[in-house]
Amino acid sequence: MHQLHAPNASRNQDTGRLSFMASSMRNRSTEPAGGSRSPEAPVTPRTATDTFTSVSTTFRTSRTPRAQRTAEAPSPPPRSRGRGRSAAVAALLASCLLATAHPALADDGPGKEKPKEPKPPAAMSTVGGTQLGKPGTQVRLKAGAPPLPKGLTARSWMVSDAESGEVLAAHNAHWRLPPASTLKMLFADTLLPKFRKDQTHKVELSDLAGMGEGSSLVGVKEKYTYSVHDLWLGVFLRSGNDAVHVLSAMNGGKPQTVRDMQAHADELNARDTHVVSPDGYDEKGQVSSAYDLTLFARSGLRKADFREYASTARAKFPGEVKKDKKTKKAKREHFEIQNTNRLLTGDTDLDPYQGIAGVKNGSTTQAGATFTGVAERGDRVLLVTVMNPAKNEHNEVYRETAKLFDWGFKAADAVEPVGTLVAPGPDGVADAEAAEKDGVAGGGKNSHQQANAAVPGGDGAGGGGWTAAGIAAGSLALLAAAAYAVHRRWPLPDMVRRRSRP
Repeated sequence: MHQLHAPNASRNQDTGRLSFMASSMRNRSTEPAGGSRSPEAPVTPRTATDTFTSVSTTFRTSRTPRAQRTAEAPSPPPRSRGRGRSAAVAALLASCLLATAHPALADDGPGKEKPKEPKPPAAMSTVGGTQLGKPGTQVRLKAGAPPLPKGLTARSWMVSDAESGEVLAAHNAHWRLPPASTLKMLFADTLLPKFRKDQTHKVELSDLAGMGEGSSLVGVKEKYTYSVHDLWLGVFLRSGNDAVHVLSAMNGGKPQTVRDMQAHADELNARDTHVVSPDGYDEKGQVSSAYDLTLFARSGLRKADFREYASTARAKFPGEVKKDKKTKKAKREHFEIQNTNRLLTGDTDLDPYQGIAGVKNGSTTQAGATFTGVAERGDRVLLVTVMNPAKNEHNEVYRETAKLFDWGFKAADAVEPVGTLVAPGPDGVADAEAAEKDGVAGGGKNSHQQANAAVPGGDGAGGGGWTAAGIAAGSLALLAAAAYAVHRRWPLPDMVRRRSRP
């Protein structure tokens, strides 16, 4: 195993982290020497042509203000009376044009005009609660709760409790948008159980066929042999589409892998997701949502290998075979790769987030920047998904994610849930719907009045609160609430918690 870890002294920046967390490196990241080719950038600035194929344009000519022209230009020579009248008329027309023309903006240019941001559908999926199907921001603050952070520009985002499944707040949670490489969470959750970590595969040229132009790569080469462990490091750390395609070839090919991923998404009740390509590359019709991406992360985190790869900051990846200059023997070289998740590794303008443990970032032209992260603080484990911030600043998707993490840890006990992360299988949605109908889940008709009784302390625990709610609503409601409590909690494994260090 070539995986690298930080010294024990720097493995955690606060206590109570998840047990599967690798270090949130204190040092700011640098691109690894000899690293992968064309790594997936954390943020790709969007242009007017990134999302919209046709935009109306207005051509403008730059004009010097009249007062400025007068000050800069020398006085004209005397003219005849007739020519003076013509000049006066021309000047009057010019002033009218100037008065009616729009002012030229700094980022305007000939033939360019800012496209309008698309609007979410008026009605979206209600999986997890009816309130999650409404456009706009959904949050129910109790007295004294901190307000949502300012400066959030993402088209969609969601904050949820990873263990209880409560959705603390959301913005267009079910808006179906291009997911970019965050879709690799579904890819990993689907294929990880199929191969042993020590299984090896010799790469053929056909394995790498069909990758999109500009794909992020870890550096897989044909005719070389890689272990499954190496390939997964390439998927998680460098978002390598080459590693994804090799693993897909081992799974029977891209079409079979797409079918497997779609079937698993359906099993997880991720109904906003349509899979076209296993690597998340922009493809027509390929969409997901903040809600579904959170489901993928939550499901993946139940797998030990998923947690290991998602929390690895740096590792060694196999390179080419070269002769040693001294021994003259052929030797497989290795080069360092670094995780492109900047909340995990940090960046020149961004510190690692305390308590972060992954999960996956992405960036494409159509998707913009996307990210799903998991972090722990104290006894609380939160999942945050952010899709496509409109603000075109470096690492903006991570900054908005960090703001939502900060808010979630402060507000978790001071909000009423607006929905829930449903459990897998048909019973997951059915139980959630039954519980919401009886007013014990976020978003139900009477949930505002009953939330405190149904979910005491806002921590997602069952117990007496569930029984009291059942008695108040009758025996039928009691059965529905009890069933929902079992499915709703669906906690992460015990091993995710790290013992407090002395």
